[in-house]
Formats: sequence, structure tokens, C-alpha cells
Amino acid sequence: MPDQISVPAILSTLRTRQATSPALTWYGPDSERIELSGKVLDNWVAKTSNLLVDELDAEPGIRLLLDLPVHWKTLVWALAAWQTGCTVILGNNPSNSAAAPDITVTASQESLDTVEGTVVAVDLGALALRFSGTLPAAAVDYAAEVRSYADTYMAGDEAGEDFTALHSSLGAGLTLTYGQLAEAADGGSAQTLLIPASADLPAVLAASLRTWAAGGSVVLAAAEVEITERLLAAEKITGRLEA
Repeated sequence: MPDQISVPAILSTLRTRQATSPALTWYGPDSERIELSGKVLDNWVAKTSNLLVDELDAEPGIRLLLDLPVHWKTLVWALAAWQTGCTVILGNNPSNSAAAPDITVTASQESLDTVEGTVVAVDLGALALRFSGTLPAAAVDYAAEVRSYADTYMAGDEAGEDFTALHSSLGAGLTLTYGQLAEAADGGSAQTLLIPASADLPAVLAASLRTWAAGGSVVLAAAEVEITERLLAAEKITGRLEA
């Protein structure tokens, strides 16, 4: 796939050319605002990638069910999964055991209580140091574990262009190979893109990749957040993804 739009290349751009400028900003409930520079975003992705490889034995072709809402941590997980060559699954857990995920990443207590196999609990709280719900004995607590991992990632085996990068059963459904994911990241602009959390997650992921590949910044806003003229001006919004 073209180096300039692969996920590792996008992360390289974030930690070098956008190291100190905002890359991802999250507006959440209760006046929550999280701003990640390019370098800090890459650090989060590297830590998560190292957790995936070192603790969860991730490798190209591993199927990872991303059971999270539109959130800044969801983007971190998607980037880490693609950096390590996983297939990201969105939507319902397949009933076919041959297509079932190898790893489930979830913020849902119901899922934690019912999902079998390897599961990671993600607390969506901004300052969470551990999962705030009831953690099953075999589950990995993302908030408690991720900070102990290195904030640089030494690339191992990479997924081939024909490996499946994304399989979504949301909406009309969507499947992309790694080659097609690279194509989806092409054609963006160096804008500051506002993305409402009500947008479809596959569209959010694609729009974010295109924006970062072009040197732009993403602003995510939770459903509870009112999009005011003051917010638009403060973040210097130049584009918007419609829900």
C-alpha cells in the first residue's frame, strides 16, 4: 500500500510534523475537554499497540471487535489495531464461531458479563485509572494497564494489502482490505474537522484518517455537547462531518 497513507505513515506524520499541534480534541459530557497533540496521540496508540502485542498476542489477521461508541479512545484503539495488522470488527458479534472475534474491546458492562474469550474493559472517563464497573476475573483493565507500556512501538509483521482491515455490520455494512483502507485515507485536506458523535463510526474512522493523512486535526463532540459559535471559533473549525 502507498507509504504516504498507510496507518503507520500517518502516525509517523503525527509524531513528527504535528508533534506539538492539536491532532485530536474531545468534547465530552460535563464540560470535559481533552486535547491530544500529534505526539501524545501517537504515544497513546503506541502504548495500546504494545498492550495488544505483548499481552494479547495480536498479530496480522487477528480479529478485534471494537464495541465502543464514537469517542477519542475508540480512535486510539482503531489506530492501534491497524498498526498491528488486526481486522477491526464493528457491530454485532458474529454467531459463526469461525468468524468470531479473537479479542473484544468494550465499555459495556453487559458485554463484559457475557462475552467469552479475551476481553478488554475500557472506561470512557477522562481521568479513569481503572475500570469503574465490575471487572470479570479474566478481563484486561485498559485504564489500569495501558500506561505501563512503552510509548514507542517497534513494528513487527505488517498486514498485507489483501488482509481485511475493517468489517462492519453497522448500517449497510462495509468491508475494507488494508489496500482499500489506504485508499479511503487519501484525498483529505489539512482542515480542522468537527465530527459529532452521532455520526456512523465507519464514517468517523475514514474521515479521521483522511484528515490526519493530510496534516489536519479532528474535533469530536459527544451527543450531549452543544455545538456553539463559541466552540467553532475556539477550535477554528474549517470543516464538518455530517451525521
